[in-house]
Amino acid sequence: MNFNITEEQLALIELAKSFAQKEIQPHIASWEETESFPRHVFNKTGELGFNGMLIPGDYGGSELGRLTTAMVLEELAICGMAISGYLAVHNMTANCVATYGSVELRRRFLPELATGEKLAAFALTEANAGSDAANLESSAEKKGNYYILNGNKIFITSGGEADVYLVMAKTDKSTGVKGISAFLVEEGAPGLEFGKKENKMGFNASPTREVVLSNCAVPASNLLGQEGDGFKYAMHALDGGRINTAITAVGLAQGALNEAAAYARQRVQFGRPIAAFQGIQFMLADMAMAVQQARLMVYYAAFLMDEGKSATTEAAMAKCAATDTSMKVTTDAVQIFGGYGYTRDYPVERLMREAKLGQIVEGTNQIQRLVVARDLLEKQP
Repeated sequence: MNFNITEEQLALIELAKSFAQKEIQPHIASWEETESFPRHVFNKTGELGFNGMLIPGDYGGSELGRLTTAMVLEELAICGMAISGYLAVHNMTANCVATYGSVELRRRFLPELATGEKLAAFALTEANAGSDAANLESSAEKKGNYYILNGNKIFITSGGEADVYLVMAKTDKSTGVKGISAFLVEEGAPGLEFGKKENKMGFNASPTREVVLSNCAVPASNLLGQEGDGFKYAMHALDGGRINTAITAVGLAQGALNEAAAYARQRVQFGRPIAAFQGIQFMLADMAMAVQQARLMVYYAAFLMDEGKSATTEAAMAKCAATDTSMKVTTDAVQIFGGYGYTRDYPVERLMREAKLGQIVEGTNQIQRLVVARDLLEKQP
């Protein structure tokens, strides 16, 4: 793996950093407090090329690759996890269309997904199919030129705001995972409805809703790839999704570290800044080392995917390690702030609440450990 950052990558990192500091950081606390979804930010990230980072240039995308995409998402997450988070889901879904969609579907959807005219969402999770994603109950029955979809999807990022949903449903209930297919369901489709916006402990600038499919008629041409291959598409997407979740966690942790270091330099106790005390210095050093370790794990998994190699285990490792690190680093940041860290006058309490989400989404960290352990044991002689 080459650790040299190219001039193009450096320029994109600086562009993302500047954008995040100007357009996200001054407003993220207010968006979170009022649970407002800043759709205008998505329009602006589209203008910068950040909405089509994994879309081929032939369809208007930036075609940056996994590693460069991770670098951009990290910079955005330092200033606002919710923005980086829904943008990560959008790019993951767009990449699914780019990888498995027919030429017709690519032409219809990818240009507008790249520019920000359309926002994409990924709809896999159900009440009885969370960690056990293969246990879907949603169904899709073909009738003429349409598929009729029925079922409920829960905890869908950008639910009710997205313009297109990548929905997994069973076209054949007798064949297990081989009976799962993937469909692009467009906003306004007959039978597409939404539940209430979830009342969450964090990540509130990105809405999360139940997606309800009630005899939802979807054109047969909106089938992604082949019938029965939907679970395979979802698992490949989740490899990339776990890398995105991991790097978002790294960005969140870096943001908390930045806040803690700045506070330690200006907070005076016993006649000097608390940064002068070795106990605080050691905490900050441990936080910095953990963030860097997590970052490098994510970079390696992204590098493998860019090389066209399997990265399922590495993505699971990165996601688990990075999100656990984020939880620890944000908790330590609150500790460094002391009583002020427990108030909403400072951002670290929000960062700690947001960090918890990373340990749950895109497969819980217990699931990631199962993936890693199974790979390890299968390789034993």
